[in-house]
Amino acid sequence: MGIGLIGRILLSPVSFVYGLAVNTRNLLYEAGLLKSTSFSNPIISVGNLSVGGAGKTPHVEYLIRLLQPYLQIGVLSRGYKRKSKGFRFVTRNDNVLQAGDEPLQYARKFNESVIAVSESRALGIPLMLKRYSGLQTIILDDAFQHLSVTPAINILLTPFDDLYTRDYLLPAGRLRENVSSAKRANIVVVTKCPKQEEEINQEAIITELQLEDYQQLFFSYYEYGKPYSFFEPLLRKNLEDLDDVILISAIANTSYLEQHLESKVKNIHKVEYEDHHLYSEKEIENLSRLFKQIESDKKCILTTEKDATRLELHFQQIHNSNLPIFVLPIEVHFHFNDKNQFDDLIKELLLNFKF
Repeated sequence: MGIGLIGRILLSPVSFVYGLAVNTRNLLYEAGLLKSTSFSNPIISVGNLSVGGAGKTPHVEYLIRLLQPYLQIGVLSRGYKRKSKGFRFVTRNDNVLQAGDEPLQYARKFNESVIAVSESRALGIPLMLKRYSGLQTIILDDAFQHLSVTPAINILLTPFDDLYTRDYLLPAGRLRENVSSAKRANIVVVTKCPKQEEEINQEAIITELQLEDYQQLFFSYYEYGKPYSFFEPLLRKNLEDLDDVILISAIANTSYLEQHLESKVKNIHKVEYEDHHLYSEKEIENLSRLFKQIESDKKCILTTEKDATRLELHFQQIHNSNLPIFVLPIEVHFHFNDKNQFDDLIKELLLNFKF
């Protein structure tokens, strides 16, 4: 929910000052007064102009799946809301407090890739390359604003129902930079598109985004897999067999997920928190109470893969409460038969990379 017209007007002076500071920083990088580091290994940056909700995590996973069969991949993230400090490698045995939810998710799903966290991407990359000299490319998660590193491929994501051209600078809106900063991207992906291609007006979006000649535009959407058990991942459940689903989530935007569930189950009971929220014991108790109140034999608790890493901190409590939590996996797909074009473009840019 937005802040409304009056709130936006009241906050516009603060947004102006914020924008002035961001523009000044960007100009200092452009002038070379602030240093941007290039690496002999190609770096892929995945990010967005707004604060969350564009689908960075599934798109990073898409890139890992695409490149992992051919290259030794590294992924570097900030590790938002982790309690650890500085640089560290992430393993599947870490917890969300050590690694952050997204890096831990990558480490659990992609054993062959090197996952690390660091507040500074420019310092983190050399440390990854020092330890793993065979790394051939590194994907930077949520790094569009990190001008201290010059990427070989700069991918900008923007959601279909909330294009960056329709937003405002913080705090009046959700933009971290002015719309003009989108020119840094060489690939723009409109994410979370409707599954039906006829609902996408390509020409209108192309006109609105006003991309440069060197920028390639793609349209992506999510395919949801069959939910798997929080306790026994091999155990799956059909959503169509359920009457009631409690959706517990702490992600930036659940509207796309809710649309999917509405076509599958009769009743959705939402339990929502702010993005990256760390659940408490009290909140698990409230979840258990809500589950017991629903008078149905066909019910379960559903959550996202990212949320599952945070719920895991209360594994024993959830187990003792006998809560049937299932985790919903997602994968990125491309519209207009553009998958091969996107894949080939990424491979071409990597093959033609020159330090």
